[in-house]
Amino acid sequence: MLKKIQGKLQTFAGAMMVPIILLVMVGFFVGIGSAFTNYILSPGGILYNIFSMLSSCGFFFMNSLQMWFAVAIAFTLAKKEKGWAAFAGLVLFFTYTSGIGNWASLNGVTADTVAVDALVQSGMAMEEAMNYNALFTEFMGMFTYNMGMFSGLIVGVIAAFIHNKFVDTTLPEMFGFFAGTKMVIIMVTLVSVPLSILTYYVWPFIGGCLQALTTFIGSSGLLGTFVFGTLDKALLPFGLHHLIAFPIEYSSVGGTMEIDGVVYEGVKNIINGQAASSTATGYITRNFTNGRLLFQLGGIPGAALAMYHCANKENRKAVASIMIPAVFTLMMVGISEPFEYTFLFAAPALYWLVYAPLCGLCYVLAEIFQISINGTALFFMIPNLFQPQKVHAMHALWLIPLTFAAYYFIFKFIIVKFNLQTPGRGEAKVHLFSKKEYRDSKSDDSSQNSTSDTESLEYRIVEALGGAENIVSVTNCATRLRVSVKDESLVASDDDWKAYLEARGVVHGDHSYQIIYGVQVQNIATKVKDILGID
Repeated sequence: MLKKIQGKLQTFAGAMMVPIILLVMVGFFVGIGSAFTNYILSPGGILYNIFSMLSSCGFFFMNSLQMWFAVAIAFTLAKKEKGWAAFAGLVLFFTYTSGIGNWASLNGVTADTVAVDALVQSGMAMEEAMNYNALFTEFMGMFTYNMGMFSGLIVGVIAAFIHNKFVDTTLPEMFGFFAGTKMVIIMVTLVSVPLSILTYYVWPFIGGCLQALTTFIGSSGLLGTFVFGTLDKALLPFGLHHLIAFPIEYSSVGGTMEIDGVVYEGVKNIINGQAASSTATGYITRNFTNGRLLFQLGGIPGAALAMYHCANKENRKAVASIMIPAVFTLMMVGISEPFEYTFLFAAPALYWLVYAPLCGLCYVLAEIFQISINGTALFFMIPNLFQPQKVHAMHALWLIPLTFAAYYFIFKFIIVKFNLQTPGRGEAKVHLFSKKEYRDSKSDDSSQNSTSDTESLEYRIVEALGGAENIVSVTNCATRLRVSVKDESLVASDDDWKAYLEARGVVHGDHSYQIIYGVQVQNIATKVKDILGID
């Protein structure tokens, strides 16, 4: 049961990473575009307008983050017909978001009634009025709750669940058009009504808890920073670290800040807002990311050197050949997992009892010495070149070498003291382990091949088309299964399609067939794609 829960959480955490490309683009578009429009170019020119548009794109992605999470999570968690699942996520997001506002208005709650001045006039204390007002926002013209990325998470999960449950639905022929993927769209629309009503009554309590959590994080100081930094690495082997990082980085849990009259939520969004501002003099220092600068550019290279020196002499060249590319990739784009999983596999105590706390300490040091920079890997720090006045990282110049030395000596001492089998040492292989290899080594579950009913219509269709190897592509329209094949001579005759394969007719093309099944063709196409492994 625990492994099933862990597996589902891993899948969910992985789904949260899908829209990360948009977040990278936000940093580049806003950081570079705003640098040119604020400090380099004068308004009115063609280049100024182009860079202004880049900044606008970045802000659009950032301000609509919840929508992208809804689509991406629905897409990722769907087991088949992923395009339809993404569409269902989008439909549910808008019906759900607008539904909350509609139900609120029916209960007399509007943008005017929740304004701070209106609440104070009704008898609320100023702080209470501000907290209540913070629960609401306007998204794409819709008055709704200010749920941030959480609305996207909720919608994505529910849309994926409904999609997986109803995508194979079959109906009587007269209603066949509404089966399968169309039934999914119908169901998410219907579900949005009770979901919106439920959220209207429940979210104020959840929002209050999030506000309390924000207050705790803000008041916990360096202890909270250390705990976050340690957990960020400690949860990585389970694939759950995004569950604590993303709310802090992209929601009000990480704090709010007003910049040039605009309120930003989450430390990453705040940094992007500061990058866009011509009045900002630096980036926030308590952003729960700057600590990565120390261990990615200093600590992990030091640990890699320690492993190199601890390897058998005859293996050191081989160790260097895998460590150098891994460390280079880490420093450039921040991908650390191949290196981390290597010593996690060889010595889990070294990872959880030494490495994770050391990383937590790096977060603390970066905060103590007020390091303020946008990005923590070299590639993602490029926007800083255009706005160097906002960077305050002089202390990093000595903290990075210090971190390098600390990791080097601590790792070397522990590896030798406890004779840990790191790469190239003793009988250990010179090999960097992947996340999959680590998890496979810990799994006691044996894979079981599921049996399929080879007598089903869909399997017989595949065989009638000459087998899976003969099929090039499979699509469908409202009534026809459209198939391209390599060798037409392997395909069953028209009479066989009608007599044994339930088809109403067959239309021939050049190495292509349109097999008429009527409105139930969507379900047939989905199952044929399942057999072929096509999505």
